[in-house]
Amino acid sequence: MKKYISIALLAGGSLFAGCSKFMDRKPVSDIAPDQFFNNEKELRVYLNSFYSAFPSAEGVYNEDIDNIVKSSMGDNITGKRTVPVTGGNWSWGELRKINFFLENYNRVMPEQQAAKFAAVAKFFRAYFYFDKVQRFGDVPWYSTTVQQKDEAALKKARDKRTLIVDSILADIDYAIAKIDNEVPSTEMVTKFTALALKSRICLFEGTFRKYHPEMNLPGWEALLQKSVEASEALIASGKYKIYTSTPSKAYLELFASIAPIKDEIILARNFSNELQVWHNVNYYTITSSYGKPGLEKQLVNSYLMADGSRFTDISRYDTITFYNETQNRDPRLSQTIRTPGYSRIGTTNKLPPDFGASVTGYQLIKFVTDLSFDSFNRSINSMPVFRYAEVLLNLAEAKAELGAITQADLDKTIKPLRDRVGMPNMNLAAANATPDPYLAAQYPNLSGANKGVILEIRRERRVELVMESYRWNDLMRWKEGKAMLRQFKGMYFPGIGQYDLDRNGKIDVHIYEGTKPSPAVSGVQYFKLGTEIDLENGAAGGNVIINRNITKVFDETRDYLQPIPIQERLLNPNLTQNPNWNDGL
Repeated sequence: MKKYISIALLAGGSLFAGCSKFMDRKPVSDIAPDQFFNNEKELRVYLNSFYSAFPSAEGVYNEDIDNIVKSSMGDNITGKRTVPVTGGNWSWGELRKINFFLENYNRVMPEQQAAKFAAVAKFFRAYFYFDKVQRFGDVPWYSTTVQQKDEAALKKARDKRTLIVDSILADIDYAIAKIDNEVPSTEMVTKFTALALKSRICLFEGTFRKYHPEMNLPGWEALLQKSVEASEALIASGKYKIYTSTPSKAYLELFASIAPIKDEIILARNFSNELQVWHNVNYYTITSSYGKPGLEKQLVNSYLMADGSRFTDISRYDTITFYNETQNRDPRLSQTIRTPGYSRIGTTNKLPPDFGASVTGYQLIKFVTDLSFDSFNRSINSMPVFRYAEVLLNLAEAKAELGAITQADLDKTIKPLRDRVGMPNMNLAAANATPDPYLAAQYPNLSGANKGVILEIRRERRVELVMESYRWNDLMRWKEGKAMLRQFKGMYFPGIGQYDLDRNGKIDVHIYEGTKPSPAVSGVQYFKLGTEIDLENGAAGGNVIINRNITKVFDETRDYLQPIPIQERLLNPNLTQNPNWNDGL
């Protein structure tokens, strides 16, 4: 009996791969191998379907761990995660598509000609399994499609994490060697995309093994060295650089650009009015409909001063009000949140932060474009999936963790990021001589001779990559899940009263007790203390407190891995559960 596979919507990757005549073909419900895979065009059409594995726009910008907080919290922070009956990210449909392709791609053409297509498929298999390892650790490795009557495969036990990672690296090395596309493309997987993925995989797994000794996973040094080599190979290609224009705008422009800026963006998810494919980032940041996301106080405090000194070294830094705390800071702060003097792209109207759209008062502007895209689900700026800045940060971190970092390495990796915004470079000797106590308190698992520079690289990573959804995996690999247990905070207010946040002579916020002041003044945001806004010390002031009554929980013995769904374990009794997830089986 012939094997068939559904290839409906095989052109689903068109917003990455560009338009072609194959995008106009009607979906085909069932295709037998001998009716497809006959030429390069058909192979490319099939490969397009793999691009849907990349995160949606929301999967990029909708970060809500401890960098960005909202009026509610996810189950992964509140300890309400339970073992799911079904779902729970234990999905294997994408892998089946990939393996089916790898079984049939060279059916009618010589391997030498077809290998470049297999290389892209193996890139996606590496990407698929990397996601599974981050979530579950040990998982079954399947290199072929599983048939309905294949009891051995259907009841396969979980393979060791070490075997899975070795297999991932074999796939990604094949992709790097065989992908023939050596011209940068923000829509298609290239050799450079594969190098960027290897850089990411090896940094994650190397640091995870280093900071989780309880799991007895060997070889963290070798993995970090592989991350270094992949990063250096991509840098040496000379194909990418950090986008620059003017220090006060370059960082903001990178993320507000409709088309991905090819100097820095290695691969992006694109959107289009013409194709009626949109996302929601403008609406997300300017309305109260999505939890009123705002930058959290600890991260705001972590931005350096414009001269490279530490904000948290200033006396009583924790009682500095909004206008003063935003002056002379790393320009990325004013290109990530509304600060005094902010105006929307394409306008000159100065806008203060809107507490109605930001629970902390630190209102997001990263990814926000002009007013024409403010309606629900009408944004079309591209979303980065891989960008050069991450690769630079990966290289700096991997070398620092290996104890091999030099000032020349920082000059090659951190300096371009700082140069973009006119900031002084990181100094290796100074960082290690005086580690920042504010950062050290955030990462208690970190020690050693390079503690100071690793702290500074983590600061740089957090600032540069905020709102791009790296934070959860960073905390997991560093074994710093408890960072989420602290009380989340927003702006500081010394007490009840009226506040001109941007010092333009107009009151922006009025915090009151009792009856709301009357008559209300247009443009003033009124908040009743204790019901509409919560300050640490009540009428005596303090930071805005977010979700004071929500208890946060992180189980160090359990929560670094996700649970296997109950139904999967019932169907396959050889699937063991992750430690300390009680599913009753």
